[in-house]
Amino acid sequence: MLQKASEEIHRALYMKSLRKGLSRSVNRLVPAPYRILDRWRYLLGYTEEIREAKEKVLNDIDYYIDATMKMVEETKGHAYYAKTKDEAVKLVKDLVGKDKLIVKSKSMVTEELGLREELDRDNTVFETDLGELLIQFSRDKPMHTTAPAIHITREKAIMLLKRHGVKVRDNMSTMEIVGMVRLFLREKFVKADAGISGANSIAADTGSIFLVSNEGNIRNTTSLPPIHIAITGVEKIMPTMELAFKQAVTQAAYAGLYPPTYVSVISGPSSTADIEFERVYGVHGPKEVHVILYDGGRVEALKDEVISEQLYCIRCGRCQAECPIWQLVGNTWGGRVYGGPMGMGWTAIIEGIEKASSLSHFCLLCGKCREVCPMKIDMPRIIRYLKMYYFKYVK
Repeated sequence: MLQKASEEIHRALYMKSLRKGLSRSVNRLVPAPYRILDRWRYLLGYTEEIREAKEKVLNDIDYYIDATMKMVEETKGHAYYAKTKDEAVKLVKDLVGKDKLIVKSKSMVTEELGLREELDRDNTVFETDLGELLIQFSRDKPMHTTAPAIHITREKAIMLLKRHGVKVRDNMSTMEIVGMVRLFLREKFVKADAGISGANSIAADTGSIFLVSNEGNIRNTTSLPPIHIAITGVEKIMPTMELAFKQAVTQAAYAGLYPPTYVSVISGPSSTADIEFERVYGVHGPKEVHVILYDGGRVEALKDEVISEQLYCIRCGRCQAECPIWQLVGNTWGGRVYGGPMGMGWTAIIEGIEKASSLSHFCLLCGKCREVCPMKIDMPRIIRYLKMYYFKYVK
């Protein structure tokens, strides 16, 4: 496994297009959070509140899963708990059916599930985030948690979009490319039978889902189709609506995208009380909202004092952008889904500690990831732990 990872990273170092795409993007990505945090200083206080809230939730995870599910049901949604990948995929397949058109917003949990590929066997599925659409068309894996196509150059993006029927031309500007993608996806939104999203956070006290977006695709995905299915890891649960909001916007800030263009709060299906204040459901938005809380190794990871620290992660991806190895090869250094510093802990949780321990050897242990992490996760400690595990049990 170590040899295979070494070969993949070595190949990535000689991929000119990947290196060019990463270099262009990193030069813009790295400075952005510094400017944001210098201007909106209150965000620094949010991180402390979120860390404390996450500790509270993770120390009593069963209670918070149960409380969240009850509130989702109380707001006329449908709540499910899926322990394994197979359970989660089956739930979605049963809800969607076959021969349907599905629109989907970017979600790392659905990447864990390989959900698009699973649904594509019997349905037609389109990613609606531009970066994720490029990943779908290239059959690649996301190179960054919040900016999945960060390694794809404008030239390659044009080639991929043109190949899949988007009416772009070689000399188009980025603005013009985006305009053509808008036209391409508009029909999909209107005709879709179901919309699938993740969640930036979810409130246990109200069952409300928080979704952050800049493109506007998430609002279309979650409001135009008659069915909305949201899937989120149990670590995204926050005790209150206020804290769920703070977690969502803090993720955006540390990803370098603040203020976010859209913050959607979804509490059950669309409703109205405009006739005699009698509340009825299923108006202009979805008639059904289904929320799946996914374990996928997270609850088991709580038993490991070191690995469990990764569950405080809010997936802003700032550690990736600051990492000298990630800057060279992106998520090529990583597991099937997650790469870079955060990818070592997450790979241990969702794919197993043996795989993560092999990947850990490519870390320089410079500590930059720990310094910039809003949750102050000691990723170098996790990686040292994985390296020790490798020499003790794997080698």
